[in-house]
Amino acid sequence: MAEKWVYRFDEVEQAEKKMGSWDGVRGLLGGKGANLAEMTRIDVPVPPGFTITTEACMKYQEKGGDFLDSIWPEVEAAMADTEKKTGKKFGDPSNPLLVSVRSGAKFSMPGMMDTVLNVGLNDQVAEGMVKLTGDERFVYDAYRRLIHMFGSVVMGIDDEHFDEHLDTYKKEKGYKQDTELNAGDWKAITAKYKAVFAEQTGQEFPADASAQLRLASEAVFKSWNGARAVAYREFEGIPHDLGTAVNVVTMVFGNMGDTSGTGVAFTRNPATGEKKLYGDYLMNAQGEDVVAGIRTPSDISEMGQELPDAFTQFVDITKKLEKHYREMQDVEFTIEQGKLWMLQTRNGKRTPRSAIRIAVEMAEEGLIGKEEAVLRVTPKQADFLLHPQFDENAKRQAVEAGRLISDDGVNASPGAAVGKTAFDADLAAEWGKAGEKVIMVRPETKPDDVHGMIASQGILTSRGGATSHAAVVARQFGIPCVSGAESIQIDLVARTAAVGDKVFKEGDVISIDGTTSEVFLGEIPTVEPDFEKETYFRKLLDWADELKKLGVRANADYPRDAERARAYGAKGIGLCRTEHMFFETERL
Repeated sequence: MAEKWVYRFDEVEQAEKKMGSWDGVRGLLGGKGANLAEMTRIDVPVPPGFTITTEACMKYQEKGGDFLDSIWPEVEAAMADTEKKTGKKFGDPSNPLLVSVRSGAKFSMPGMMDTVLNVGLNDQVAEGMVKLTGDERFVYDAYRRLIHMFGSVVMGIDDEHFDEHLDTYKKEKGYKQDTELNAGDWKAITAKYKAVFAEQTGQEFPADASAQLRLASEAVFKSWNGARAVAYREFEGIPHDLGTAVNVVTMVFGNMGDTSGTGVAFTRNPATGEKKLYGDYLMNAQGEDVVAGIRTPSDISEMGQELPDAFTQFVDITKKLEKHYREMQDVEFTIEQGKLWMLQTRNGKRTPRSAIRIAVEMAEEGLIGKEEAVLRVTPKQADFLLHPQFDENAKRQAVEAGRLISDDGVNASPGAAVGKTAFDADLAAEWGKAGEKVIMVRPETKPDDVHGMIASQGILTSRGGATSHAAVVARQFGIPCVSGAESIQIDLVARTAAVGDKVFKEGDVISIDGTTSEVFLGEIPTVEPDFEKETYFRKLLDWADELKKLGVRANADYPRDAERARAYGAKGIGLCRTEHMFFETERL
């Protein structure tokens, strides 16, 4: 039997048969592809599509474009099946099918690899879509996004070449938000973007839909070995030989007017663990608008007022997904003219404190057992709860002294952080490696900034919400983060930030509280955490005591160490070094 390189979303049983386990399916189809296929299997509304496997990615790394030639007939057959399911045709102006081309590795690597939306658009298809939808604004908004993403991801054009023209155009017209641009505006921007593409690449934007699909798929495979993806895998200890899948998904549009929207949500609060939907959505927008932080979104709870039917269905689906996977889920969705589509589900990244609470509460709800709850919490997550927080008295004094400059942001990732400000990722990484404590300050972060983010004590952005790139990455790595602090005006040219007449420049020390979203000028002292208040952690440790086979004894040199160790559950003192008694000044 010939090797199979492409699986439609309704062929998950074949993938399972080949791989023998769900873990194997995730390895073959990547996390995103496997979950799209699984949602299709359990009757969750997923746009039709298919996945080119991770095995194909690794074979491409070895053999290059010739290998892609050899499997392309299989891709074309899967595309024909997608056309049949949707009743649309790829590249046909009279009834066009557009697709997204997305990466998806076995282990979640948010923002590290590449995506291209609206593949299949060209001048003729755009005009055909205008006739079909009667909405020229929507069509040219989608078209300019394709040219920008294709230019950036596939051809390597710097985003700034596109952003600069859009920002200048908005300033000239007096627009504040992208939503203020009308059909004629987006048409003008589309023409400008095509000129930028030609100027930067020396060739016209490719009009052929199949060529767009081929080049976008190849770009996703190439992004597996991109610098940011490699750096992320090394930091997270993810093997380099797994590869990424390519997911080709029918486009559904959240930017088709007032009954359309898009969002990202978690089935529980990833910052605190509270069992309550947590996330952001934007009306009349496409998905990247939410995660990129270009527009500040609304809280997911408000969607019930704007789109009540879709919201009720969405709540039911999130409950179904959490029960099915027995894990807190991170989902992406789009509502196209009132119809809800699920675009992704995966186990959600969370802070250490929320990881502990979620594990304990899921065990108490009967979703998982006590042993699984204990095993879900890593030593690194447990260690985080023992780290310092800001001293409340010092915070109060700082407020009274007028050093609090912002509290209007989103408390995106909890914890206290103090450091000198760096306004770009390279400088943050450089200072971090030199042992400096750094707070990275940006209007918003992008995947290219990850090396600076993981070298920082904290992250502060002036745009973006609870599910922006900065927020998601910060929570994953346990870095305090305040996002969307709109009152802070960041000037990357002058390397300064200001709130009214209060200004700090690059290198100045600030303190941020990712639990409360407060930002202070100068340093706020920290205090040790109060273990007595960590009720979920104490419960988890009690369960660990019930299950453990080894006794736990502490390394303690002083009475205060012994008291703390016993409070944390140690059964005694296992190591006491008598020479350390002389380390205390009064004893010397």
